[in-house]
Amino acid sequence: MQQRINAYFSDKEDLLVHSVSRMVRIESTTGAARPGMPFGEGPAAALDEMLRLSEELGLPGENLEGYVGVIDLNKQETALHILGHLDVVDGGEDWTQTTPFKPKLVDGILYGRGTDDDKGPMVAALLAMKAVKDLGVPLKKNVRMILGTDEETGFRDIHWYYDRHPYAPYTISPDADFPIINIEKGHYQPTFTAGWPAVTVLPRVSSLTGGPRLNMVPPKAQALVLGLTPQDIQAVCDTLDLEPNITFTLTQQENGVRILCSGVAAHGSTPEEGHNAQTALVSLLAALPLADAPSTLAIRNLAALFPHGDFTGEALGISQSDDLSGHLSLAFTRISLDDTGLEGRFDTRTPLCGTDETIRLPAEAALGRAGFSVKGEIDPPHHVPAEDPLIQTLARCYEMYSGRKSQCIAIGGGTYVHGIPGGVAFGASMPGFVSNLHGPDERVNIKDLLTAAKIYAQVILELCS
Repeated sequence: MQQRINAYFSDKEDLLVHSVSRMVRIESTTGAARPGMPFGEGPAAALDEMLRLSEELGLPGENLEGYVGVIDLNKQETALHILGHLDVVDGGEDWTQTTPFKPKLVDGILYGRGTDDDKGPMVAALLAMKAVKDLGVPLKKNVRMILGTDEETGFRDIHWYYDRHPYAPYTISPDADFPIINIEKGHYQPTFTAGWPAVTVLPRVSSLTGGPRLNMVPPKAQALVLGLTPQDIQAVCDTLDLEPNITFTLTQQENGVRILCSGVAAHGSTPEEGHNAQTALVSLLAALPLADAPSTLAIRNLAALFPHGDFTGEALGISQSDDLSGHLSLAFTRISLDDTGLEGRFDTRTPLCGTDETIRLPAEAALGRAGFSVKGEIDPPHHVPAEDPLIQTLARCYEMYSGRKSQCIAIGGGTYVHGIPGGVAFGASMPGFVSNLHGPDERVNIKDLLTAAKIYAQVILELCS
């Protein structure tokens, strides 16, 4: 069967590139809900296009009230769910090869928002289903692809689906890396607030805004400072020991100095791969010669609790790790401050050893001492033991086509299988490839994606035939 699958995909590279590209051209970021479009026009358009593509490939699907699409290989009892999403994060800035929604193939690498997360892998899985059908192998069970539209902003689509439909015996999500993701860290993403009466004392910070998304290291942040000159602020900038990827732009305005801090975006689960503009800006503001005001105290407390370059929550008192799932990660990603208060959020990915006693309670205590009120609970980690029969099957299929040794790994990112009994994330990026998902120049290696399609075809055959 391996020879037949290899032969089947020998001329499918152009089809793969064309199919992924037509999906990437759709700007499927979350928008305002409309009738039949619970997550906005962009995700709805992507879902319609994917269902058109599946119809053209001989695999008709169904749109379930705009929340998800489903594509079944046959009418037998379902054994396998393949979960992935068609919504994407914002295009962002600083792209060098193309613009976010204009896919471009360069030396076997396809660039564009969603090429890796998660449109490319879902097209590969769709082609795997087509391969199984075209090869004519009789199946005893069905595989159902579930096309989500709200993965980036809350999983409301998948919650809606599983409130109405049963789990499958086996579930995989091609929304991460190979080999096998059997541990997804937990999430602690609280909201903290503070309020104060407006004051007119100078100099002070009048406004501060940070990242657009909870799960993304902010590439930009900005503040308005009253009562100082650009020269005053530049003198402090020159004393900061920050990396070259962090830059400050100072603009004199009628009512103060606008500070724009630029960094580099990264996924919230891997804050060390980015350069956080928000924490850098807070560091600068905390170092300015500001008046004794509530906003000044709040900013200096933020700088102490979330210092620039602290990716493990050490300053907050929650740093910890274990052998199976690795270290806790923390990214301070949201802030909105004005003359009467602030609201902030941070994105923490928690290891298996993390508990309320070692994470939530110490964080609440530290923030409380700094004058902040905190709301938020820990979403526990997801763990499927390495001895599970599904994992053994996936490992065999991966090794068969990749030529690499399989292993189980833990990630800080969360996929659709988080909380689904026995579900694991499986591909589609190969080890060592940097896809830059959620950042500029997001990309996928087309030959690797073709290999992933072969692996998924073999998985379907082993679990459903």
